[in-house]
Amino acid sequence: MDESGDGRRPQPGPAAPGPGDGPGKDAPPRRDEPGGGILMGRPFGVPVYVAPSWFLVAALITWVFGGQLDRVLPDLGAARYLVALFFAIAFYASVLVHELAHTIAALRYKLPVRRIQLQFFGGVSEIEKETETPGREFVLAFVGPLLSLVLGGLFYVPLRFVERGTVPAVLLGGLMISNLIVAAFNLLPGLPLDGGRMLRAVVWKITGKPMSGTVAAAWVGRALAVGTLVGLPLLTRSGSLGNDAGEISGMDTVTDALLAAILAAIIWTGAGNSLRMARLREHLPGLRARSLTRRAVPVEPATPLSEALRRANEAGARALVVVDGTGEPKALVRETAIVAVPEHRRPWVAVSGLAQDLTDGMRVPAELAGEALLDRLKATPATEYLVVEETGEIYGVLSTADVERAFVAAMARPAA
Repeated sequence: MDESGDGRRPQPGPAAPGPGDGPGKDAPPRRDEPGGGILMGRPFGVPVYVAPSWFLVAALITWVFGGQLDRVLPDLGAARYLVALFFAIAFYASVLVHELAHTIAALRYKLPVRRIQLQFFGGVSEIEKETETPGREFVLAFVGPLLSLVLGGLFYVPLRFVERGTVPAVLLGGLMISNLIVAAFNLLPGLPLDGGRMLRAVVWKITGKPMSGTVAAAWVGRALAVGTLVGLPLLTRSGSLGNDAGEISGMDTVTDALLAAILAAIIWTGAGNSLRMARLREHLPGLRARSLTRRAVPVEPATPLSEALRRANEAGARALVVVDGTGEPKALVRETAIVAVPEHRRPWVAVSGLAQDLTDGMRVPAELAGEALLDRLKATPATEYLVVEETGEIYGVLSTADVERAFVAAMARPAA
């Protein structure tokens, strides 16, 4: 599955059986992130994690597939579970190849991927930006299912030359079918699946509006979620009608319904997230450093806080910048520190004791806007930033609290 931009790209995996996806970029090395799981490597510079939930689904696949092997290859005995475990690992290796197909394509388009994570229902690629054209969007989405189809074909070729009813035949056949199902599922035309991104690209190309493509593909995705919830259990049950009635247990029915509900929830949530991210991007250009900046007054380090606040009130300013004798900014007085000082003590507290020293990352050009502004703030976390003109002149102070409020307001506004 897929979610462009800052989103996560989930992909249902085998237990359903289900899908896969991903992209990446030649980004600078990142620190390992908490909650990612076990780091398996960094192909193309993108960290690949295995989430703890993967071990749960691997155990489930081993148990279910091992039970099926008992009917197909009864002579295996307990060894059938080792074969089933190998199948689970090989399937997720196929899912990783699917993800890496997106990664390689994204490297070509210089799109950053935060990480790839293998988890309960397959894989997730966390892309930090979206493509610039519908053509690139289509290609980036299509390469994943294409690689799954290729893998299905690669497993089919040796299958023709191995003896039926053997362990290699069962493994090759299972992996061929699983990869074909992954490809088919991902080609369904609804977000967050790859087919949804392809539909988004087509509508984007026709209308010239990325948002129109996202809306169309997201609502198709929601329809697919409802169809999965209702149709998958019926499809599974109808496929079992040719068997003896005794073979259809209540547990099978409950399992089918549970898997359908999980898949439907993943698709519905992914479609909703895609809509929210698209709406945010549409309004992001309105987040401009210049318009969000508070007016500031320069003060010397030894200036009492009460005097600094008096000057700020007279100038109609809401921020204080500590400067040296030449007027060069050296620190920012933190708003939270000001609030924490009781009014009766303010004449006796120098602003230097409430200030945070400026670093290069805390100097923000006044013309920064949108994603570039957010990326700059994310690179150097702080509560306040010094906003400067191209000439280096002080323009004011940008508070992260103001940016957060504008961010929330942008999310709340209806899409155009």
